[in-house]
Order: sequence, then structure tokens, then C-alpha cells
Amino acid sequence: MKTSTDVIVVGAGNAALSAAIAAQEQGAQVTVLERAPESESGGNSRYAAGAFRFIFNDAQDIINLVPDLTTDEIQKTDFGSYSAQRYFDDLYQVTRYRTDPDLCEVLVSQSHDTMKWLRGKGVRFTPIWGRSAIKRDGRFIFTGELTLDAWGGGEGLIAAEKKAALQSGVNILYETGAMDLLSDGNRIIGVRTQGPQGTQEIHAKSVVLACGGFEANTEWRTRYLGPGWELAKVRGSRFNNGDGIRMALDLGAMPTGHWSWCHSVCWDNHAPPTGDLSVGDAFQKFSYPYSVMINSTGRRFVDEGMDMRIKTYSKMGRIILSQPDQFAWQIFDSKVVPLLRDEYRIKRVTKVTAATLEELASKLDGVDAQSFLDEIKSFNAAVDTTTPFDPQVKDGRGTKGLSVPKSNWAQTIDQGPFEAYQVGCGITFTFGGLAISPATSQVLDTANKPIEGLYAAGEMVGGLFYFGYPGGSGLMAGSVFGRNAGLHAAQSAIA
Repeated sequence: MKTSTDVIVVGAGNAALSAAIAAQEQGAQVTVLERAPESESGGNSRYAAGAFRFIFNDAQDIINLVPDLTTDEIQKTDFGSYSAQRYFDDLYQVTRYRTDPDLCEVLVSQSHDTMKWLRGKGVRFTPIWGRSAIKRDGRFIFTGELTLDAWGGGEGLIAAEKKAALQSGVNILYETGAMDLLSDGNRIIGVRTQGPQGTQEIHAKSVVLACGGFEANTEWRTRYLGPGWELAKVRGSRFNNGDGIRMALDLGAMPTGHWSWCHSVCWDNHAPPTGDLSVGDAFQKFSYPYSVMINSTGRRFVDEGMDMRIKTYSKMGRIILSQPDQFAWQIFDSKVVPLLRDEYRIKRVTKVTAATLEELASKLDGVDAQSFLDEIKSFNAAVDTTTPFDPQVKDGRGTKGLSVPKSNWAQTIDQGPFEAYQVGCGITFTFGGLAISPATSQVLDTANKPIEGLYAAGEMVGGLFYFGYPGGSGLMAGSVFGRNAGLHAAQSAIA
């Protein structure tokens, strides 16, 4: 069975739906192929908290994106600003100055306009008062880095984008996976699919690949990320197996980026192997800067307060995975328990409580109890108690004389009751992918030439993130490059 369309988009997450909407906007006939059933569709985007990192000048830019803000909400909030220079600096710092400058330029320069475009397509946004703002003297103060979430998080984002796509005439085929790209030797002419009707060919003048990285592929994780990564939990979609990357490489696409690295976080050690939409991202445990984290030997192994959480959370999973038995316990005493984020209060959580440290030591499954008690004693003695504790900024309250220091937010662990949470590694997305033309999102071959009719966006794009990523830049990149891919794929198809 054969059928045809102008543009095929492989995937149905944020990048894919942005591409589909943009292509349909140009007048192209668009078909979206989604391997997942509709109940699980949306890719990793659907599991996300929903933060977008974008440039803006002042409060009026935010008000334009969130027009339903009340006068009281505006008056009690200092939204600050986030310049292009700060965005560049954050990307370069976190990626150790390896991010592709041309991709970086496109992401940063088009971020605000793409936010306005999404708003125009029905995506609603809301300020991240609870996670990103500092509250002082009754006012919420933002630093600018992360200011807006998609309303309803990842679920709300995908619902809004899907609604916009369907209303514009995009056709979405669920439980229909792309198997291979079709080529006539000069350009891509379609996709071979496997779906409810069996194997079929769908011909098209352009194809946009936006079906995620290889984080859910156990074999690829071990091959590219290294031994032990088969043991990581997948935070999101079980369908992100690298199929789109494989199909493109088979036809000569150029691989690029940090193939041996990924976004990985502190994740509940007994979470399911892949994401659970009923829980979403609440298996994450991101209050670790206020904790002491210990491994199975009872020892600390990382500077929990090295920087603001938004700069460190995406590499914590890798650090935990490298520990003996691949887990850690986050230890909090009662002084900081009120600061714990909402995800610590869900029902499905690996948690123990105790009135004393001795009792806590006996409850920490898999931990050398005496070593733990000795470690806490050494840590407490090293804390600089003369510097004020301030959880909302890098306070410089650290430790002295420890082989593993804590640079900020160091608090003695001595006031019960105590709480401890067991975490492992949760992988979000992989950094290695395909080389694209920054301006058009067209996939490049190994001779650095565009492959006619083939475009890519989202997690599949390599070269943007290395070693880590600034929070909120993943969804933003998906929308920016997805929109560009859809625009240029449609223009090529209907030229």
C-alpha cells in the first residue's frame, strides 16, 4: 500500500509538532507518524516540567506572553530580564565552550520570537513562581534564566500543540513507526512505515525527523555512553530508541555532538524502567543542594552545593551511576526539610525517617552504617557556621578541610527528625545526534552537504549540548529548530 503527502514529520513531541504546525502554516499537506499509541504520544516533551529559556528585555515582554496575569501578580513580581549575551554565556559555560556557535546563535536569537509564535498557536504560559523565583519582602524576584513554564507542564504543552496541529489540518497516524527512509538516489522521497495496516510506503517531498534520541535504547546507551548505562532509568518515553538517527545514518548523514554524554538527574531509585505519565517528572529529587548525599560505603562523593541547581541537575545522574551499587541517599535534617520541593511529597517515593542519626543509619538500605555516622560527624565538624545560610542564592556557606567539599548551603546534620531519599540515575535525553544546517535544519551528509528533502529537530540534533545543558533550553531548542525544519521542509515541498 502506498500513499503520499507533501511533508512527513516523524515523531509527535514538541519539536515534531512545532515542525508540523509550521509546515502546515506554509500551505503544505502534513502527515505526522507517531510510533506510540495516542495515550502515550508526545515523546519526552510530555514528561517535562515545561520550562522554556528565552531572551526578553523586561516585564512587558513577559506580560505579552502571559496576558492573563492579574495586576496584583504583576505588581508583586520582578521578572528581571534575560539578554542574549547571558544566554550565550550560560550555554558556553555549561557546555565547556563546545556548543556549536552557529546552532547557539539560532537558538538564542530566535527564542523570543518562537515563544510569541507558540503563544499565537494557543500555547499558554505561566510564571515559574514556585521553582525559579526568590521571594523577598513579599515580592517574587526572577533572575531571568527560567521565567515561564508551559501551562500544564509537558502535558499541557503537547495538548495545546496537538490541538493547533489538528485544527490546521495536520494528519496524525498513531502506532505507526518509521522503519526506513526512502530515497531515489538524489533526494529523500518518503518513509517506509510499520503500523496497524502492516508495512507501507508513504511518499513525500520532504521528511522531518523529530523522534528523539536513543535514551530508551539499552544497547545504544551501553555502546555510546559506556558500561553501566544499561542500569539507568528512563525518565520519559519508552519509544525514543534512536530510530530516526539510525535511518539518517544509514543514508549517509553526518553524526555529530557529544555521543558519550547525556542529560541525567537524581531519580527515585525504585521508579519504573521508563516514564510513568501518572507521575510525570515527580520521580526527580532536585533539592539535593540542601542535602548531604552518601553512597553505599557511607561516604559523600560530590559537592552538592557546587552551583545553583539549574546549572548542575542535568549531570547528577551520571555521578550517581558511577557510585558503588549505582545509588545514593539524600540526607536532610529538620532545619531544611521545609525547603524540599513538591516532588518529595508524592506517594510513590523511596523515603525513610528517623528521630536520631543512629536510627537513620540502621534504615539506609545498602549503606555501611558506621561509615555513614563517621562521615556525618566529620561533615558537621567542617561546616562554616559563621556564614549565614541563604537557600535562594549561592551563599558561600561551605565546609573546610574535607576531601569532598560543599561550597554552598552547608548545614550541619544534627537536628532531628531526619529524612532520607534513595535516588539513582534517571536519563532524560542523549546529546549525540545528526549534523544539520543551522539556518534551515536540513540534515547534512558526511561531506557536509545538505541531504535533499531531509530535516531534523529536537533531541536528534547533535552539537548543541555538551557535558550539560542550561535548564529550559531543551524545549526551547525543540521549538526553534522544529519550527525552522517545518518551514523549510514545506517550502522545499511546495516550491
